Amino acid sequence: MDASVPAEQPGQGEPGLEPSAVDPSRVDASLVDASLVDAGEIARRLEVDVTTGLSTDEAARRLAADGPNALRTVRPVPGWRKILTQFQDPLIYLLLVATAVSIGAWLIEGAAGLPVDAIVIAAIVILNAVLGFVQEARADNAVAALATMTAASSTVLRGGLLTTVPSTELVRGDLLVLGEGDSVGADARLTEATALRIAEASLTGESQSVTKDPRTLPAAVGLGDRLNMVFKATAVSEGVGRAVVTGTGMDTEVGVIATMLDSTQAHPTPLQDEISHIGKLLSMVVIAIALVVMLTIVLAQGVSTPADFVTVFLLGVSLAVAAVPEGLPAILSVILSIGVQRMARQNAVVKSLKSVETLGSASVICCDKTGTLTRNEMTIQRVLTASGRVEVTGVGYRPEGEVRHGGAPLTDPALRYETQLVLGAGSLAGNAQLAERDGEWEIQGDPTEAAFLVAAAKLEGTTVHMARFDRLGEMPFTSERKMMSTLHQERSDGSLRIFSKGAPDVLLHRCTRLQVGETIVPLDDESRRRLLADIQELSAQAFRTLGVAYSSADENTAPLDEADERDLIYAGVVGIIDPPRDEVTAAIAEAHRADVRVVMITGDHPGTAARIASDLGIDRPGATALSGADLDRLDEAGLREAVRGTSVFARVSPRHKLRIVDALQANGDIVAMTGDGVNDAPALKSADIGVAMGITGTEVTKEAAKMILVDDNFATIVAAVRAGRVILDNIKKFLRYLLSSNMGEVLTVFLGVLLAGVLGLTGASTETVVLPLLVTQILWINLVTDSGPALAMGVDPEIDDVMARPPRRITDRAIDRRMWVGIMSTGLVMAMVTLATIDLFLPGGLLPALDPGSDGLTVARTAGFTTLVFAQLFNTLNARSESTSAFHRLFVNRWLWSAILLAVLLQVAVVQLPVLQAAFGTASMDPLHWLVCVGMASLVLWVEELRKRMLRSLGRA
Repeated sequence: MDASVPAEQPGQGEPGLEPSAVDPSRVDASLVDASLVDAGEIARRLEVDVTTGLSTDEAARRLAADGPNALRTVRPVPGWRKILTQFQDPLIYLLLVATAVSIGAWLIEGAAGLPVDAIVIAAIVILNAVLGFVQEARADNAVAALATMTAASSTVLRGGLLTTVPSTELVRGDLLVLGEGDSVGADARLTEATALRIAEASLTGESQSVTKDPRTLPAAVGLGDRLNMVFKATAVSEGVGRAVVTGTGMDTEVGVIATMLDSTQAHPTPLQDEISHIGKLLSMVVIAIALVVMLTIVLAQGVSTPADFVTVFLLGVSLAVAAVPEGLPAILSVILSIGVQRMARQNAVVKSLKSVETLGSASVICCDKTGTLTRNEMTIQRVLTASGRVEVTGVGYRPEGEVRHGGAPLTDPALRYETQLVLGAGSLAGNAQLAERDGEWEIQGDPTEAAFLVAAAKLEGTTVHMARFDRLGEMPFTSERKMMSTLHQERSDGSLRIFSKGAPDVLLHRCTRLQVGETIVPLDDESRRRLLADIQELSAQAFRTLGVAYSSADENTAPLDEADERDLIYAGVVGIIDPPRDEVTAAIAEAHRADVRVVMITGDHPGTAARIASDLGIDRPGATALSGADLDRLDEAGLREAVRGTSVFARVSPRHKLRIVDALQANGDIVAMTGDGVNDAPALKSADIGVAMGITGTEVTKEAAKMILVDDNFATIVAAVRAGRVILDNIKKFLRYLLSSNMGEVLTVFLGVLLAGVLGLTGASTETVVLPLLVTQILWINLVTDSGPALAMGVDPEIDDVMARPPRRITDRAIDRRMWVGIMSTGLVMAMVTLATIDLFLPGGLLPALDPGSDGLTVARTAGFTTLVFAQLFNTLNARSESTSAFHRLFVNRWLWSAILLAVLLQVAVVQLPVLQAAFGTASMDPLHWLVCVGMASLVLWVEELRKRMLRSLGRA
C-alpha cells in the first residue's frame, strides 16, 4: 500500500506548462539562455510534465547519457607518479648516494662477491617507498569516503512524488522543489515562486539575497539580473519555488569558473604543522649528531682505507635516516583519516581533519532541543479551544489513536467542531506529506507540520473536510515572523480562506475574533488573558505550543502577503510533545563529567525549555531561561557575563544564537553549535565546531558546518567529543613511541662509538672502525619497528578515561615538557640495555662475559641488535599511556599485537636464516642468547612502569 499524499502545487506560476508531443531529438537541444524562453517552452523542449516531473526510469536514462551533475575535478595523479614522489625526499637522496658510494667502494676493492650493503640499502629504500605509497593511498581513500558522505542532496518531483536524491544525480528536465535552506543543485528555469529569495554571493558576489520571479525576461541581462533563473552552488534564503533543470555539471554557470575550483588545495591542520615542524627540527638535530658521530669515529678510531671511509659515511647516513621520523606527517594523516572514518560509522561525519583536533578541545556544546535532545517525532497530545480541551492518543507518525475528552471519546458538538477546525486548518497551513511505505509511516517535510496530519487522521471527518480546499498561495514561515499562512479556495462555492499557524503569542496579536463552536465572537481582553493562561499552562507541562487561526479572504487577496495576516479568527492551540531520547540524559551527564557545559538554545517557550532542561540534567531545578527579549536588553559585556551561568536560552532568533556563540568564545570557550535552519548557518560558521543535522538540516547548514550528525542525536555529539579526545591521545602515543625509539637508536650508536674501548668492542675486532650496530641493521630497525606499530597505535582503543579530564586547550603543545622528558629517558634506557647486552657477550668490557671465549663480535652485535628491536617492541606497550600501567587493557588492540608478532618473526628470520645473515651481518643465537635479549629488552618496560608509578603517586599527592 502506498498512501502518499499528492504533492501540492503552491505559488504563482505561468500557465500552459503541460508538455506536448515533440521530437525526442529536441530533448538535448542547447538552451543558450533559458531566461529568455517561456517556462512552458522549456518544459516542452525537455519533455517534462511540471505537475509530475520526470519518471524514475527517464531520469536514470538521462543520467546515463549525460553523466553526473558534477564539476570537472583535478585529474587524478597516476599511481606510478605517486610512487616516484616517495623518492623525492632529502633523506632518500642520502640513501641513494650511500648506495652509489657503496657500489663504488665495492668496485674499487675488486668487485668480489656481491655488494651486500648496497643491495640491502636499495631494498630498504624500495620497501619504504611502498609503505609510503600505501599510507598515502589509505589517506586519499579516507578523504574520498568523507566527500561521499557529505555530498549535497536535492528535492525533486519524480513520478508525482517528492523525492530526495544526491545532487550529482540531477538531470536536465528534473523539477527542483526549492525551500528555505536548500542548496540549488543545478541551473534551472523557475516555473513558480512564492516569496523566493536566493543567496547568490558565491556566484555573483552580491551580498543581498535576490528576489526571484518566474516571468520571462524581455531581453538578455547579466547573470545577477536573471530573476527567473536559479543557479548551482547558490542557496535559498527564503520562500519556496519550483524550477526545471536546464544545465548540469560543467554546463552550469558555476562550471564556467570550475578551473578556479580545480586549484583549491587543502591546508594542513595546526597539529600537522606542529608535527612537520618537529620532524624538521629533529632532522637538523640528528644530522648534526650523525656528523658528530662520524667525526668522533674518525678522531677516535681513524680511517685508513676506502672501505673504512665508506663504513663511516654509510653509518652517518643510516643513523640520520633511521633516527629522523620522516614518516610522521604521513602517519598522522592516516591516523586522523582512520579516526574520522570511525566517527562516521558512529553517525558523526567530520568534514575536515582539523575539526578532529577542535573536538578534543570542546568546552561548551550549544544545541537545539527538537530532534537533538528529543526524538523529533512530534506528536499532538492536547488541543485547547474556547470550549475546552481534548487529549489525542498515540505516539509517533502512525495515524492510530483517538481524540478524547475527559477520558471518554469526544462527543461534545461545539468542542468537536473547534477541534476539527484546529487540526484541519493546521494541516492545510503546511507543506508536509505523510505516506505509508512497506507498512511504515514516513513523513516528508517539517515534523511539526506532519504532527497535524497525523492528528487530523485520528478525528473522523477531518481529512474529508480538508479535501474541500485547493491551495492557491503561501506566506512561508520564517524564524523572524514565527508564523506562516496559506491561501485556499473552497471547491463548492469558490470562497477563499487564509489558514495560519505559528507561535501562539505572535498569532494572538494578529487575531481580533474567537471561534466558539460554530459561532465567531469578538476576542476581548478577558478571553485573551484566559487563552494566554492556557498556553502558559501547556508550556509549564513541557508541551510545545502552536496556535491556529483563519479568516475569510476576498478575490483580491492573491498573491498572499504579510498584510493579509490581520484580523484573524483564533481557533485554538495544540500541545505538541517530542519525547526526549532515551540516551540523552546519560550523554549530558557524561559531558558534565568531562567538564563540558551543555547549553540549550531553542525557539520554544521559556517555561518549556527550562522544564526539559531540568528533566535532562542540563540545568538545576528551578533555574530560569533567558529569552531573546532578555538578550536584546544586554550589551556585549553583560551578555558575556550572562552566558557564564545560564544554560537555557529560549525564544531566540538566529542572530541571538550568533551573539551567544560570540560571547562564549570571548570568554575563552571552544564552542560546538548545532543547527538545522538556513538562518543557523552564520552561528554554525562562527562556532569552533558547527554541527549540522543530517536528517532535518538544510543543505546550507550542512555546507556551513564542520560536522554533520547523521542521526540528529545529541549523544552522538558527546560520543564525537570522546572520539576526538581518543584520536588526539593516539597521536600522542605514536609520537611518544617513534621519538623515544629513534632516540634509543641515536644514543646507542653515539655512546657505543664513544665507549667502544670500555665495552670491549675495540678489543674484539681487527677492523679499524668498530661499530655497535651495522648500517644495514640500523636501517632494518627503522623498517621493522616504525610504521607497523605506529599505525596500530593510531587505532588503539581508549586506555585512559579521556572523559575524566578537562578539555585540551587548543594552545596546548602536542609534545609538552613532561613528554620530552619521558622520550629522552626511555631512549637512554634503550641505549643502555643494548650496549650492556653487547658487553655481556664480549670479554674485556665493564660486565663479566657470560661465556668467555665462545662469543665473537658478530654474535655480540647480533644480540645487541636483537635487544634494541625487542626494546622498541616493549616500548609500544609503554607508549600507550603516559601514566597508566602498560598492563591495563593489555590485549585490547589486536592490530598492535599483530604488528609486534610480525616484527618478532622478522627479527627471528634475520638472525637465523643464512641468506639474511649475510645481508645484515648477523649470526645464529642459542636459546640462552635469546632469553638474555628478551630479558634485557624488558627492562625498558619495567623502568617505565616505575616512572609511571611515581607519576601516579605524585598525582594523588
